[in-house]
Amino acid sequence: MNLGNAATSVSADASRMSLSLDGVWQFRHEGGPWRDAHVPQPWQAEFSDLVDTFGRAIYKRSFTLPSGWEGHDLALRFGAVSYFCEVFLNGETLGSHEGAFLPFEFAVDASILRATNEIEVRVALPSADHHAFPEFPFAEVPHGKISWYGRIGGLWQSVSLEARDRRRLESVVIEAGMDGVLRANLAFSDAAKGLAANVEVRDADGTVVAQAAITADGRLPVVLHVPGAKLWDVGQPNLYTLAVNLADGIDVHEETFGFRTVTTANGQILLNGKPVYMRGALDQDYYPDGIYTPPSLEFLEDQARKAVELGLNTLRCHIKVPDPRYYDVADRFGLLVWTEVPNVQSFTADSARRMRETMVGILARDRNHPSIIAWTLINEDWGTRLVENAEHRQWLKQSYDWLKAEDPTRLVIDNSACFPNFHVKTDLNDYHYYRSVPERRQEWDDITAQFAAGADWTFSPLGDAERRGDEPLIVSEFGVWGLPDPGKLRREDGTEPDWFETGSLWGDGVALPHGVEERFGALDMARTFGSFHGFIEKVQWYQFMNLRYQIEEMRRYPSIMGYVITELTDVHWEANGLLDIERNPRVFHDVFATINTDIVIVPRPARYAAWAGEDLDLELRIATGGLSIPAGARLTWRGGVSGSLEVPATGPVSVADLGRTAIRMPDAATNEMLTIEFVLEADGEVLARNSCDIALYSQRKAAGLSSIATADADLAAYASGLGYRVVPASEADIVITHAVNGDDVEAIKAGARYVILADGTVRTNNNLRTDMPDGELPHRSIVADGRQFRPSLDQHLPGISLVERDGTIWRGDWIAGFSWIRRDGHFSNIPGGPLFDLSLSGVVPHHLLTGFRPWEFGSNVISGMVCGWVHKPAAIIGQKRVGRGGVVATTFRLTREAPGADPVAAALLDAIVATAADLPVDRGAI
Repeated sequence: MNLGNAATSVSADASRMSLSLDGVWQFRHEGGPWRDAHVPQPWQAEFSDLVDTFGRAIYKRSFTLPSGWEGHDLALRFGAVSYFCEVFLNGETLGSHEGAFLPFEFAVDASILRATNEIEVRVALPSADHHAFPEFPFAEVPHGKISWYGRIGGLWQSVSLEARDRRRLESVVIEAGMDGVLRANLAFSDAAKGLAANVEVRDADGTVVAQAAITADGRLPVVLHVPGAKLWDVGQPNLYTLAVNLADGIDVHEETFGFRTVTTANGQILLNGKPVYMRGALDQDYYPDGIYTPPSLEFLEDQARKAVELGLNTLRCHIKVPDPRYYDVADRFGLLVWTEVPNVQSFTADSARRMRETMVGILARDRNHPSIIAWTLINEDWGTRLVENAEHRQWLKQSYDWLKAEDPTRLVIDNSACFPNFHVKTDLNDYHYYRSVPERRQEWDDITAQFAAGADWTFSPLGDAERRGDEPLIVSEFGVWGLPDPGKLRREDGTEPDWFETGSLWGDGVALPHGVEERFGALDMARTFGSFHGFIEKVQWYQFMNLRYQIEEMRRYPSIMGYVITELTDVHWEANGLLDIERNPRVFHDVFATINTDIVIVPRPARYAAWAGEDLDLELRIATGGLSIPAGARLTWRGGVSGSLEVPATGPVSVADLGRTAIRMPDAATNEMLTIEFVLEADGEVLARNSCDIALYSQRKAAGLSSIATADADLAAYASGLGYRVVPASEADIVITHAVNGDDVEAIKAGARYVILADGTVRTNNNLRTDMPDGELPHRSIVADGRQFRPSLDQHLPGISLVERDGTIWRGDWIAGFSWIRRDGHFSNIPGGPLFDLSLSGVVPHHLLTGFRPWEFGSNVISGMVCGWVHKPAAIIGQKRVGRGGVVATTFRLTREAPGADPVAAALLDAIVATAADLPVDRGAI
């Protein structure tokens, strides 16, 4: 964000005046040079050489007091400074402040003012070094995601000099419920006591709808009734203004608010007494240039507009206190906000005090915003140790009770939980879990079913949980990575933002963006995806496929009251946003609201692949969210198949279960993707749309198949069931096995062609062999440091290692792994692609193959995967020459079901066998 050399500006109303001190300040970090810095923003946002710095810095600037301000109370006000600061004016100490997120101010004594005045702010951003920062080491201060995405130091919100009368309103706390009653607690300065004041409520048109005459006092409750008050609601942001006029204009203060009530009952979230289905996104509140600092109000409005376009009704502002304009925008756009206290890393008495002080400050600044409906104290047990420490659990319960008493108008969440932590006392039973589909589809289904049934694992099992039993169920984090288009993120001169060089320390190194195109090129992935741009587009549709499936699965259960997608925008290297960090939309932006909406059609086929001309069993449900389905509604489907069903009248936050329907698949001469379109209509109005993709396979022909040999009776039966002729090895075109030994390797070396179904069903030595040859003599005899060294596993023929995905970054839950099949050669008739889709759910591998060089990924690797920003390539189908023969190995789980039950398994095996049959055989001598 470039503020240029903007001069200070003065704003005023009838009683209060403000001189903006934003713009260019002199800045110095530690012992470095003085240079220009633009305020507001963190110093890490402006200076590339200081991106990763903690430490101390100095800010300086001068100003001239505007004329007419004499005789007013003056205050130097800071929106937020990270983390600790001392402030001086003309060499005199004004005061100090600790805390990274909230506003503070210092009174300015007129006697120290001069014709030209100099402000100096000394800032300390503490590191974890207890010796350098004994009073506030980083681990013990509320910092949120500063520990993830990089340091934040300095004056990151606006600075101003304010002038006001000493007789004034100091603060106002508003409670305004759905009953149309405004309860305001007013606090006046001592000098204002005894003065007459007028309090009035104005509607959006400026009409006074309620008013009262009062006499100012230190703290004064005021109650006003607004007959027929228009309620603030999702998408209906009816706002009012509370105006307090002290002594005919000595001091005038206005506060925007809305009438609304947030409660829970019977497992539901109620907004103004009506159930609301939460369709949320996690919002880290990070920005492309300013990091913490939004570029402008217009930028925030554009972001909110896009959130609404995506069908979102809630933003979970994640362990961060945002710029106050964030809530102003949410108020005006009718977006719900769920806000959280920034976490610490180490829980101590000082940590607990600072978190409490931060929450007190949040309430003081933000509690009058109607958009804020919930507070979270702890995220994922960060800082606390709930599983192991009873004192922490007791502190959390006490903190819940304290906050609920301080603000009974909102929901309070104790710990927004994930495995293995839990809740102890909370208004929402929310939980986080990440699973990619199709890779971990069954796990997603199982966990969701357990959660929907009120799983015991969401609350403390240690005898101290206070569970009511009707807390609404919210899946408050889930999602999967896509990738943004790097070309849209680089600067005009082609250089990369500084964050492109970050991420290498996350996810086993796969979160580093820098060099993504070069890695794509080195792996020859254009052979599979056509171009890098084509890869990015496919990856974003893969993200949509995941989110659609997961949302549909949650919507199958009427007990789940909502979800929070991770996340609204990418944050630096973390690429799971619905928008990138510049707020550019993903490719699915315009269709996302069809599944992220109140009424959602949920089609669930028995499998996502089918044989042409045969029946496919299809379960159909319709979830209503906050709306209802009237009587007379009808669901129809078309797209190669057609049909319709009557839909019963269904109330809000419910699920209409339409049962299971057998749908006859159309005949097909070739394999293709069949898209079934669903439409729900009532009284001529379309209530919902959705679609379901089925991989349609033409009836398989067994003529011309290669002959097969195998020593495994189960494999022999499976191959025979698919129409393969099983013969002795000496007569076979192809030998099939789950693993090889020395005799097999000798046969391959002599010219045999092998298919190795390395699906983990046979124990090996982390390669494709059941035996472990000694290796070459010079290596097997090495002993050092008391250990005998063995040859690397990929040196044992056929030179391919087998890796289990569990416990590795290849598992692909949060940081996705992008798995693909190159649709050429014998695999050109596999529908869809190149990335895996739901039709591969039944065969998706739990193991991977390594030992292939980067230059083989466009040829010898037929199916493979990369992680995150195109790191850690591995193979799923790969071929190698071994001696005079060769192998085609795969980790696809092709034999889990009866032969032909899954068309995908049959088609993949056919293609693998045919590929092996094409391997060149060298009959000559070596």
